[in-house]
Amino acid sequence: MTYAILDKINGPSDIKHLSIKELGTLCSEIRDYMVSCCAVNPGHLASSLGAVELIVAMHYVFNTPDDKIVFDVGHQAYAHKILTGRREAFKRNRKKDGLSGFPRMEESPYDAFGAGHSSTSISAALGLAEASRILGRQQKIIALIGDGAMTGGLALEGLNNAGASKADLLVILNDNDQSIDRNIGGVHNYLLKITTDPTYNKIKSSIWNRLGDTKMRHTIQKLTRNTKTNIVDSSTGMLFEALGFRYFGPVDGNDIGQVVSTLTRLRDMHGPRLLHVHTVKGKGFAPAEADPTTWHAPGRFDPVTGEREHKEYPAARYQDVFGKVLCELAREDSRVIGITPAMATGSGMTAFAKEFPDRFFDVGIEEEHAVTFSAGLAAGGMRPYCNIYSSFAQRAYDQIIHDAALQSLPIVLCLDRAGLVGEDGATHNGCFDMASLRCIPNVTICAPSDEPSLRHMMHTALHHEGGPIVIRYPRGCGEGHEWMDIQPQDLPEGKGVMVREGSGVAVLALGPQVWRAVEAASRLESEGYSTPYIYDMRWLKPLDTSIIDEAASRCGTIITLEEGTICGGLYGAVAEYVSSRGYKVSLKGAGIPDRFIGQDSQGGQRAECGLDAGSILAILREVSSKK
Repeated sequence: MTYAILDKINGPSDIKHLSIKELGTLCSEIRDYMVSCCAVNPGHLASSLGAVELIVAMHYVFNTPDDKIVFDVGHQAYAHKILTGRREAFKRNRKKDGLSGFPRMEESPYDAFGAGHSSTSISAALGLAEASRILGRQQKIIALIGDGAMTGGLALEGLNNAGASKADLLVILNDNDQSIDRNIGGVHNYLLKITTDPTYNKIKSSIWNRLGDTKMRHTIQKLTRNTKTNIVDSSTGMLFEALGFRYFGPVDGNDIGQVVSTLTRLRDMHGPRLLHVHTVKGKGFAPAEADPTTWHAPGRFDPVTGEREHKEYPAARYQDVFGKVLCELAREDSRVIGITPAMATGSGMTAFAKEFPDRFFDVGIEEEHAVTFSAGLAAGGMRPYCNIYSSFAQRAYDQIIHDAALQSLPIVLCLDRAGLVGEDGATHNGCFDMASLRCIPNVTICAPSDEPSLRHMMHTALHHEGGPIVIRYPRGCGEGHEWMDIQPQDLPEGKGVMVREGSGVAVLALGPQVWRAVEAASRLESEGYSTPYIYDMRWLKPLDTSIIDEAASRCGTIITLEEGTICGGLYGAVAEYVSSRGYKVSLKGAGIPDRFIGQDSQGGQRAECGLDAGSILAILREVSSKK
């Protein structure tokens, strides 16, 4: 497919000569290209479709990469990548050795700051702005943040600091789901034009400087704010102005002419400014506009009809098992509460939300609050099941320690997407939870190896006393083991089980690595080798040391397997115990190595880390003997 304008754009400098009409055509072409690429190579589509005019206008008005654009999360940055010399590379977005799905400093000088988690843009942009000031650079710094990300605590901290600092910073609030009331009409448009006019702002600054810090100046400021409150955008603008920002908007963020005009006026102002824009999530692609939640990350689809590829799963997904068991628990016990920080669909909690609306809380992108809120519920006698993706739970580390563990409150912290997650890459891999949480007193940690054990662990957690209990489980499908018709049971805490008899070598595994070890052992046996003992450890903390004692007495080699960082997780725990007991055994560990793992399929990532069945087989061959 060829494009009249887009095919000629190899960098932002190539759009500087375009007319507003041509910019509109370019926006349409970018959308079409984005849809055609994402149809066969899935990504985060709807947010990026809505932000096309914003991104084209920013690159048109500002002098990037000298001027810096900082994205929040990066779901909305696809047009930015396409405009900045990565149009062809975008076809391999989120693929191994291809583009990252998020801004990444190592990838391009146009990516001013990396982003994969929410609410970071304002703080990072403020740092860039202050660095520019200190070094005497003449740069403009812009933070583009989505409205969902604005609820995050870090975004509010950044706003508070930036407003007080008087930094030369422009924050663009991309309001794409109408969560903030819209203000339209001739009076609004006139006031917007006046407040962004260079002459108006020059006169205002001159008057302000002459008045100084006087009672008259404060009186005029108060009068101005009261007038804005009554005429412009009452609660929204006043909130940001109270924090020290000059507020402008809302404007139609999908009107390229209006966005270019407004940004041009704001470019030469100084101090903290906030531009509020309304965009349509999924703009320009009817199915995405109609259902932006589904089309946030739709998978493969037909770019003409919008029909999504129906994906058959070979087994129940862990998130679906979690959601069904949570409903099961809630029917049995009125104390059960479901909590998620803006991940109801991804965590499998939509059915719970529908059946138990009074006991379901989506707190927004607020992981820290989710944990402390859960701790408060537990202190009040409830049994909160707080579901957070493992990589996002890193943001709530202090709350897990200070608010839950220190007070020994029985919250159930369900860490979805624990381990390697695939195409989202390093920012989303749940590598660090075991190592970081194992050292916290009063914390119990378990990892189901399949669907039945997840169900059992969720039931066990309901009756757990004495601090937070963490249940970590991976992204994707389970092992296909029957789980719905079996009787749930409370598991003895800190006790693992042997799943395969063997000799000479013992494999101690956590999570679904158990079944990769079983597969590797079966292949090893077919090659004529003696096969190892295989243990499903189930619990990282408390650790089943009786299994280690047994393995050390029977075997010359112990191998640990875990889909978490090798530093400090199961391998570290076993090594500490083996050393303390003085056991003379060879200890080998397979886990995620001490580096960040980039985007690939989950299978590819596991192979890279030596955690697939083939890699485990190679380890077993080295330490096993022929029959």
